[in-house]
Amino acid sequence: MTEPRQRGRSCPCPGVRTWVPILRWLPRYSLAWLQLDVVAGLTVGLTVVPQALAYAEVAGLPVQVSFWTSFPARSLKVLHQLLPSPLASTRSRTSWGCRGSLGSFSCRSMRRCGGSGRPGRNALVVLFAGLVAYSFQVMGSQPLTLTGSIPQGLPAFQLPRFSMDAPNGTVPFRSMVEDMGVGLAVVPLMGLLETIAIAKAFASRNDYRIDPNQELLAMGFANILGSFVSSYPITGSFGRTAVNAQSGVCTPAGGLVTGALVLLSLAYLTSLFYYIPKAALAAVIISAVVPMFDAGIFRTLWRVKRLDLVPLCVTFLLCFWEVQYGIVAGVLVSGILLFYSIARPPIKVSEGDVLLVQPGSSLHFPAIEWLRDTVCSHALAAASPPRSIILDCRHISSIDYTVVLGLAELLQELRKHGLSLTFCCLQDPVLKVLLSADLEGFQHFPSWEETERCGGAEPRGCGADPFASTSESSLLPTRLIQ
Repeated sequence: MTEPRQRGRSCPCPGVRTWVPILRWLPRYSLAWLQLDVVAGLTVGLTVVPQALAYAEVAGLPVQVSFWTSFPARSLKVLHQLLPSPLASTRSRTSWGCRGSLGSFSCRSMRRCGGSGRPGRNALVVLFAGLVAYSFQVMGSQPLTLTGSIPQGLPAFQLPRFSMDAPNGTVPFRSMVEDMGVGLAVVPLMGLLETIAIAKAFASRNDYRIDPNQELLAMGFANILGSFVSSYPITGSFGRTAVNAQSGVCTPAGGLVTGALVLLSLAYLTSLFYYIPKAALAAVIISAVVPMFDAGIFRTLWRVKRLDLVPLCVTFLLCFWEVQYGIVAGVLVSGILLFYSIARPPIKVSEGDVLLVQPGSSLHFPAIEWLRDTVCSHALAAASPPRSIILDCRHISSIDYTVVLGLAELLQELRKHGLSLTFCCLQDPVLKVLLSADLEGFQHFPSWEETERCGGAEPRGCGADPFASTSESSLLPTRLIQ
């Protein structure tokens, strides 16, 4: 969507507006958005603050570290859709979900009655659940698991420590890095994948485009700032992003409200969150995330391209074990399928007096053996070998050096059996590479018709001179004909 023109002075540096989004949306901020941003910020804050306790327990860190993580994450958020959270196990969310099924049903019922645009329903559910939990406490019976006490106090802003005190001495920075092991690479990778996946999912649902560089820049700044307040890694949170979107947020100002609530909670309000049941938080998140699950994608992929169901099913199933395992496995399976398609490109073969071979895509090093096997199996193993072979290269836009070597070997092998290989319809980049390689016996024509008219095997005898010169002028006719 095109932004409206702004009256008055414009930013003298367009590049600054690109990298600092607040300069784009703040000048045209409307007071009508303020109420929605405040309600959404408070709603997400009511989820962020108590939920941080569980994440800290899963990570084995002091509970206050999660709250120290939340403020820089919320303050540097880019699209109102990105709500950073620590990387943590999904088992805690699963255990909450089982106990929060009734609350989840209540959330969905409120949405049906009040409409999907009613921004305060999540806050009302949390407030109502807190009152119920407090009533149980007053009666002397508490069947619910509560958030509990949260230590007060703001973090000290200081340089991150590059050593750690231990009972038997000081652990140097090098030892700390070695102890992290593969996590040093896995955690940033997971943060990158999760953040971009969340951004793309919400961009698709709300019909806008994202700038991945902008998302990663914000995540990087949030993690750098977080290191000065002893936070742990920050990335995107699908659940809180969904809560934020369904609460009616309009601009990133909602993140500032959530960040301010985190600071106030750390300083003064931690006692108010004592009675919030963890099941209520799970209900809010489940109610927000369930509509994001597109069950119809399985039926669509089965109808359109069944092979794409493989990485989808692998990712979906392994995410029930660990989210990071599911994402990594899905990336690996997708990479394998991509590599297979590169190594086995579609090749159309027309047999007859002249064997016509037409690859359907570019040729890279994994595919050259597949091409050689295809040509040799039809040309050398046939009962009546063809008189010549034509390689139609109209769909080949690029080749690498390994392919050039493979083609040289193919030319030599066919020549030993008395067969010639003629190239036709070469695109300029591919023709330049092959001419530069100076292949022995290399001959080509600008079109398949001209090759067929000349018989393929004896191009010079028919009066049509194939482009055998390496001069730039030889490329001009090819471009004109193509």
